[in-house]
Amino acid sequence: MANVGAVVSSIRNIMRQDRGISGDAQRLEQLGWMLFLKIIDDKDQELEIIKDNYVSVIPEKFQWRNWAADPEGMTGEELLEFIDSNAQSNKGLFASLRELNVPNHPKRAAIVREVFEGSNNYMKSGYEMRKVINKLNEVDFNNSEDKHIFGNIYESILQELRDAGNKGEYYTPRAVTQLMTQMTNPKLGEKVLDPAAGTGGFLTAAIDHVRENFVKTVDDEHILQNSITGWELKPVAYVLGLTNLILHEMDVPDYQYIDSLKKEFNSIGKKDQVDVILANPPFGASIADGVETNFPATYRCKESADLFVILMLQLLKPKGRCAIVLPDGSITGDGVKARIREKLLTDTNLHTIIRLPQTTFFPATVSTNLLFFEKGNKTKDIWYYEHKLPEGQKSYSKTKPIQFNEFESLIKWWNNREENEQAWKVNINELKDWDLDIKNPIQEEEEKIFSTNKLLSKLSNSFETSNNIINEIKQLM
Repeated sequence: MANVGAVVSSIRNIMRQDRGISGDAQRLEQLGWMLFLKIIDDKDQELEIIKDNYVSVIPEKFQWRNWAADPEGMTGEELLEFIDSNAQSNKGLFASLRELNVPNHPKRAAIVREVFEGSNNYMKSGYEMRKVINKLNEVDFNNSEDKHIFGNIYESILQELRDAGNKGEYYTPRAVTQLMTQMTNPKLGEKVLDPAAGTGGFLTAAIDHVRENFVKTVDDEHILQNSITGWELKPVAYVLGLTNLILHEMDVPDYQYIDSLKKEFNSIGKKDQVDVILANPPFGASIADGVETNFPATYRCKESADLFVILMLQLLKPKGRCAIVLPDGSITGDGVKARIREKLLTDTNLHTIIRLPQTTFFPATVSTNLLFFEKGNKTKDIWYYEHKLPEGQKSYSKTKPIQFNEFESLIKWWNNREENEQAWKVNINELKDWDLDIKNPIQEEEEKIFSTNKLLSKLSNSFETSNNIINEIKQLM
């Protein structure tokens, strides 16, 4: 069994030697499509044993086992030619897979096609590429221990992606996806959607949750396979998300390479609606020109997170449940922002807002909130819960990220709610202009007392100083 951590570390070092790869983002894109091919071939080989007459959608010539598995196989110029050639008589791997068409398995073929349409081969040295391939061959994705370790390594790859330039939107800490999923509790047979799916963290959390709690038979597993959907617009995130779902045993992931905000808003009907939405929509991201005109005039704006709120309200079934991450900028503000919040509070019961510390989404330092709501009844009361940093810790960081066990007291409180130092309840009538940015009243009270005491102490000091001056003057006189 391979030391998977060492394998990934070696691959990083090899890729640094290749002049075609410039920076982390390209290295991760390169690793993305190679991993995808290796993992899909490992899965194909497993399915060939389990299922009668199973045939891979990838042409034999381009199956990983036939060109990559032999450590003494193609290398140098020959390997680059095999990958990159566009010649009609001798199409390479990229050109062939971008045009893949398999009538018997159109969905699986479409997935492969989309991966290669959105990816590039950046490596310029066939010798360095052979070294990377041989390293990847040390990992067996059909070995459950390798796969489990790789799951954790994959998490670290996604964290690296977050640190590569402005890729922060791709990564939601695992502790947060786990909490949001557990509290929303998707059940077997319920349709689960993430319309801003990134690298698939929420969907894999939902798959794990349903498998652990509800899947008992082969039929149950079949139901689960058909109830998870993701949409993603960025090519690198899309490939990594797709690979993540295949690693989580989804045979033909319903993972679409689309811009959710371009989905024809008025055409979203009952058949498109889902039971559960889990998402961290990109905020502060630029939207494609004219996308806002797809939305009703009263809610048009340029902020992607706000448009996602309107989209999700449309995509939820009556009684559908949703948990999303929103920045402070989306829960306050006037004009369109206020109208969007009014719709949210009128069309759904927004029962809980969890306020997170600024550094939760490190390296971004933005104040974020987790909103939990159910479509149907109007909101009457909103419970707020302020999650605090662990004692003695000043912030979350790369080496000290948020951990799931920190939510222990929150989970205990969830089903038996009472006001305490971290939790408070606000009636909808107390909101001004639908503003949801409500500070912890206990903390505010403490701050007030602290400020008052500070002021009194200053006054007392100044009285003392005045008295001393008066006494001095008296003595002089």
